[in-house]
Amino acid sequence: MRALLSRFFNDIWYGNGWQCVFFLPVTWVFSQIVKIRRFAYNNGWLSSRSFSVPIIVVGNISVGGSGKTPLVIWLAELFKNAGYKPAIISRGYKGKAGNWPQQVRVDSDPVVVGDEAVQLARRCKCPIAVGPDRCASIDALLEHTDIDVIISDDGLQHYAMQHDIEIAVVDGVRRHGNQRLLPSGPLREPVSRLNEVDFVVSNGVADRGEYAMLVKGLVAKNLVSGSTQGLERFSGKTIHAICGIGNPERFFNGLKQFGINLIEHVHPDHHPFLEADINFDDDLPVLMTEKDAVKCQRFTSKQHWFVPVQAELNKHFAPRLLALLEKRKEHG
Repeated sequence: MRALLSRFFNDIWYGNGWQCVFFLPVTWVFSQIVKIRRFAYNNGWLSSRSFSVPIIVVGNISVGGSGKTPLVIWLAELFKNAGYKPAIISRGYKGKAGNWPQQVRVDSDPVVVGDEAVQLARRCKCPIAVGPDRCASIDALLEHTDIDVIISDDGLQHYAMQHDIEIAVVDGVRRHGNQRLLPSGPLREPVSRLNEVDFVVSNGVADRGEYAMLVKGLVAKNLVSGSTQGLERFSGKTIHAICGIGNPERFFNGLKQFGINLIEHVHPDHHPFLEADINFDDDLPVLMTEKDAVKCQRFTSKQHWFVPVQAELNKHFAPRLLALLEKRKEHG
């Protein structure tokens, strides 16, 4: 049912489906809530906390995957190479921990802290705290670590935490869909919100004033042996392609570019995978995203591979971001 609803709304949002008119009354109510909430924070009616270290928010104005996670991984590496001690906070979406915030390690259970958090821990090798209260996560990091910059994975609409630098990620292909707010469209905030952020990064082709990001998956890593091989080794072969992310077509298209024949298995974003979801009555290889792999590790075999991705950013983005970070720190 969840998968059917996801496809239904994606068809409406990104295919200009006429059915969106049925949701316009709810969209009007939602838009008023968005306006009132922003007004309340901007005028001090609702409190917003600042912190002793810069907070860099990587978010978007739409629901679903736009490429935030590869960018967060890229930023963590950028800051480490520039001499900073970065940390990451995240919502821990779908995590079932009884207490928050939670520290995330490479061996943390994705059922407890969320799949994206574990993926970030394995790739970034820096302190990570997750929880619905981002301010509490920041407090925990500042108390127990010596970090000097924090990257917030998502949180563009989390105004209780002051944002020192805002980076909005947009899908370079789907863009903003029908440009309507939820639920008749995919937007959490109006497109005009992008005029207020410091940087707009486009996952794909960039419009004027945006920075292009190219996300590449070139290899597959075996979930049992840990061995790696180039995706070209699967060229001409038929494989099962499993995907439970916001925009599965991006993953599928990336595999097709290598001439791989796909049997596609689409699941909703953050799907709680079961063994039956990834094991089939044949000997064909099974390829999945890195985020899905962290939830499937316990029932995989040598047939199962995941495709890690790397982000490449416009050459002007890094120096401009680092310069702005230094400026914000000076005026702290």
